[in-house]
Amino acid sequence: MNSQEEHVLRTIEEKGVRFVRLWFTDIVGKLKSVAIAPAELEEAFEEGLGFDGSSMEGLTRVYEADMLARPDASTFQLLPWMGETPVARLFCDIETQDGEPARSDPRSILKRALAKAADMGFAARVHPEVEFFLFHPETDPNKVPTPIDNASFFDHVSRSLARNFRRDAVLALEDMGIPVEFSHHENAPGQQEIDLRHADMLIMADSLMTFRAVIEEVALRQDVMASFMPKPLEDHPGSGLHTHISLFEGERNAFFEPGGLYGLSRTGRQFMAGLLVHAREITAVTNQHVNSYKRLWGGGEAPCYVCWGANTQSALLRLPAYKPTKPTSARIEYRSPDSAANPYLAFAAMLRAGLAGIEGEYELMEPADADVFEMNDGERKALGIASLPRTLSRALDLMEESELVAETLGEAAFDYFLRDKRHEVELYDRQVTPEERRRFLASY
Repeated sequence: MNSQEEHVLRTIEEKGVRFVRLWFTDIVGKLKSVAIAPAELEEAFEEGLGFDGSSMEGLTRVYEADMLARPDASTFQLLPWMGETPVARLFCDIETQDGEPARSDPRSILKRALAKAADMGFAARVHPEVEFFLFHPETDPNKVPTPIDNASFFDHVSRSLARNFRRDAVLALEDMGIPVEFSHHENAPGQQEIDLRHADMLIMADSLMTFRAVIEEVALRQDVMASFMPKPLEDHPGSGLHTHISLFEGERNAFFEPGGLYGLSRTGRQFMAGLLVHAREITAVTNQHVNSYKRLWGGGEAPCYVCWGANTQSALLRLPAYKPTKPTSARIEYRSPDSAANPYLAFAAMLRAGLAGIEGEYELMEPADADVFEMNDGERKALGIASLPRTLSRALDLMEESELVAETLGEAAFDYFLRDKRHEVELYDRQVTPEERRRFLASY
């Protein structure tokens, strides 16, 4: 047992923790949880906690069912919303009975991508802008949900049903060691944004899974419904997960170069080129639901064309302004992911795409200085600007042909993800919607 694990056990005893929740995710990013007594945690650290992995989406096959959840002591946190009974949580790595990383464990997939970056001399840091909606607590999915307000971007809302929601959510996040940079009302009615301060990519993926749990818990306490659905409202923008990425070599920002174009280094340009070249094939991972494509192609500044720019909000890849006196702030912003993505897989895919650009010394295309939404197809074609896939089905076709995504996810996760998402498309395509009945029931 290492010193970090010993510290966790001492803290549990000192704080009087009664339950320890072990967290991990399935292949599509659904949070899983099992509670154990504190007395069982030492054995879980040493031997892992056995469970039936075949019951989890895409984790393993039936004949390889016995898996181990091994807690990562560095992720220990108390859950601040549990009241007077102290409850803690730890994220787990999923292993086989032989102690090997499970082939389809999303956390292990991201660790492999980060190991690839480390072999190239880089550490990856991210900070996401997390958008989500708050609705009145109706539960009927056949009705359009009612936002808690009619406010817009940056509005100060005094009469909202949950006017203190963001304050309470930010305090709960910071109580769990997740620092917040900004929070504000977004463009759509009831839409919120909370931006997390930059951190190591694995820490941030864990933080995003925690973020969802915190937001849902605060929503329950304030009698509203929180939703990370990419596009819940037809006439308003959807919820993105704009992801700011930077690579570091030790304490030096590898994306920064004094005098470079927009202060960007050759490494940064190649990383951007990798993301743009492989953008279409990783979109099924960063935008994993049929509903995701209604956000991408539904307006509201969601990116649907493969291009970059320094100031344009319509570009897939943007260069945010950095502080000249703070070169560590140099970064790129990848704008297509949505808030329903599995952060472990999405981060892994984005990182590997960018690293491929560095390895292959890709050349960065010219920036799109004009609004690509205002161009016609001919103008975009002349500039070499392709489009992101319009549907999940097309995105899966592109993913299926991608060596990069197959290598990133590994054979087992790659095959299961494709099967699971093809099934989602099939179920969606079989539906007969109220709009179809409205238009066609009495038309023929």
